[in-house]
Formats: sequence, structure tokens, C-alpha cells
Amino acid sequence: MMITKDTIVGDIINMNPKGAEILMGYGMGCIGCPSAQMEKLEQACEIHGIDLNEILKKLNEK
Repeated sequence: MMITKDTIVGDIINMNPKGAEILMGYGMGCIGCPSAQMEKLEQACEIHGIDLNEILKKLNEK
């Protein structure tokens, strides 16, 4: 499944084995954050000041 700007952060962690590692590498402590269950990737990137396109590329690499 392709991760988009509208994908919920919690879903990224659940569907991509390296998703949590990638997010944490960008400074997102998403694993324990309650917001991860309802926050879209785009929203999380805005809050953390992270380039959305850069992280999308990394999350969707095979």
C-alpha cells in the first residue's frame, strides 16, 4: 500500500516494518504518541517542521 500525505501516522507504523524507525529518525516520537492514531502524516510533518515530500519518498522506498 502506498503511503500518502493523508495516511494516518499510526497506520504507517502498523503497515511498514521500518515506518516507526524512519519517523523517529526524523524526530517524530510517534510510537507512544496518542495523536498518532488520528493524525495524518501531513499534519505531523507540519507540527514537526519536516519536509513532507522527503519523508514520503523514504517511507515508500522498497
